[in-house]
Amino acid sequence: MSIQRSASSNWLELRRDEESGIESLRAHFQGHAYDAHAHDELLVGVTLHGVQRFRCRRAMHTSTKGRIMVIEPGAVHDGHAPEEAGFTYAMLYIPRSWMESEPDAGGASPLSSLSGWFRDTLGVDERLRKAILRAFAAVHGKEGRLARDLSVEALLRALKGKLADDESMSHKTARAPAVEQVRDFIHANLAMDIGLADLVRHTGMDRFRLNRMFTAAIGQSPHAYLVNVRLREARRRLAAGEAPADVAATVGFADQSHLGRWFRRAYGLGPGAYQQACTNVL
Repeated sequence: MSIQRSASSNWLELRRDEESGIESLRAHFQGHAYDAHAHDELLVGVTLHGVQRFRCRRAMHTSTKGRIMVIEPGAVHDGHAPEEAGFTYAMLYIPRSWMESEPDAGGASPLSSLSGWFRDTLGVDERLRKAILRAFAAVHGKEGRLARDLSVEALLRALKGKLADDESMSHKTARAPAVEQVRDFIHANLAMDIGLADLVRHTGMDRFRLNRMFTAAIGQSPHAYLVNVRLREARRRLAAGEAPADVAATVGFADQSHLGRWFRRAYGLGPGAYQQACTNVL
């Protein structure tokens, strides 16, 4: 299914392959594009036109035509256009389940061991750029299952060579136990009206140190992280066809309008439009 939405000079076209769950997005933004957020999927894309600027992994990146972007599951990023003309880009959102279910000749998926970071969030690599655009054309253009399967497999193999070494990944992913405790508590209680006192009781750490440590390790405050966890779960439920009002209540937003405001800020379209793209539910 697909959906197109435009507002002023901004536009986007989102499509979702129902069998694989892979989403493809082609969009154009001027000015602010979206707030800091994260996805459960692996994001790979190409800037097609203009200048695209985004913060990811505590660094600011500026992408121009032909540059490739690779963003790991859970990596927080935002986006805006630093120049008046804006930017256009193509992006694939590849679920972990897809990466883990496509074994190579040796019996292992090309990215089944993905648990850390790629060496570069932004780069120039002609082979990888072509692999991304071939896979995007197959998914976005609905060229059929075989075209999708082979082109995405080739893309994942090309990406495997971009993974950071084990030592680098362990250094980047190591976190204090209290940070992991907070993350686990939020994931287990995302629908709860969590207060800082709840996190203090759960970790035994004072509130000021806890907030500083979590924000430094994750790149978001506990509240921003909670909102993003709720949005990611809402996205999953909307794609499965659950009613937006029910989704809002289930994941902890005050109501459907509250969900809609946060959803649009993070993804550039509302929950209903996203669900229509995924399920054709109006």
